[in-house]
Amino acid sequence: MSYIEQKSPMGEMNTTPLIDVMLVLLIMFIITIPPVNHAVKVDLPSTGKPQPKGPDPVINKIVILPNSNILWNGQPISLDQMSDFLKQTKAMTPEPELQFQPAATARYDIVDFTLARIKGADVEKFGFVGNEQYAEFGKADNGL
Repeated sequence: MSYIEQKSPMGEMNTTPLIDVMLVLLIMFIITIPPVNHAVKVDLPSTGKPQPKGPDPVINKIVILPNSNILWNGQPISLDQMSDFLKQTKAMTPEPELQFQPAATARYDIVDFTLARIKGADVEKFGFVGNEQYAEFGKADNGL
């Protein structure tokens, strides 16, 4: 006996409309979820009128190596030691310049923690150095 010739009513529920409604609700839920953004806000100097450069008594440099070691002027330190050094340099007059150079292959979380500590110390003279390494790193990844 075929489906068309069946005399008794169908006892099963038609789930096709239910599945359609559930898919639409799922898509609407996915669209309305806000994107997750993780960022550390760093106030960089504006590109306006150049400030007159006076001689800096000390230029401190923080380097993050690919193995996640943090160097302060070439000496390995921890994040807590770095915070102490930042407090000491903040008290100096004039405040020394702080240069930041993470390796292109350094772990993101270590770089992020370091930037958060620098931001928390209210460092005013701050700059990124060694950015040319990222141009080479990007070309290798993009196949250019």
